[in-house]
Amino acid sequence: MHIRFDVPADPAYPGRVAAVLSSVRLRKHSYVGAVVVAVGVIGLAVSRGSDRGAATSPVWMAGVVGGLLLMLYPPWVRFRARRRSSRYAVEGGYDITDDNIMMRSGTESGGIAWDGVARVVETAEFWIVFVGRMPATVIPRRFMSAEEDQTLATFMAERGLRKA
Repeated sequence: MHIRFDVPADPAYPGRVAAVLSSVRLRKHSYVGAVVVAVGVIGLAVSRGSDRGAATSPVWMAGVVGGLLLMLYPPWVRFRARRRSSRYAVEGGYDITDDNIMMRSGTESGGIAWDGVARVVETAEFWIVFVGRMPATVIPRRFMSAEEDQTLATFMAERGLRKA
């Protein structure tokens, strides 16, 4: 397998990459925030019925507010990442072989060996490549032909890396 394609210098592209990577990294913040909000609401409801309700009410309210802030943190990070990354738009490209994924962006280049890849998650626009538990990079699908995308999907499925 040998897939090679270029990525044009699109100011919106780095923002989309930053948004997808941060959403993967910060997803658990939303879940934890929802649990904290639920516990806070339940605590408020229970404390209203008890005779110590006025004393414990600020604690439960702090839980609700803290949970809401945890839930709002990921969208805020994605917004800032999109806004700041537009100035990083440079031409780049990918060279994907049976051995590794080579990426170049401007004058910088780097690669990831397939042996180090733990899994790959498929989204509509990207293949998110994980090294260990962390997302390491993305492979943009829209710059590949349909045949190249299918070849890469088959290759990853054969290696047991592909997760939908």
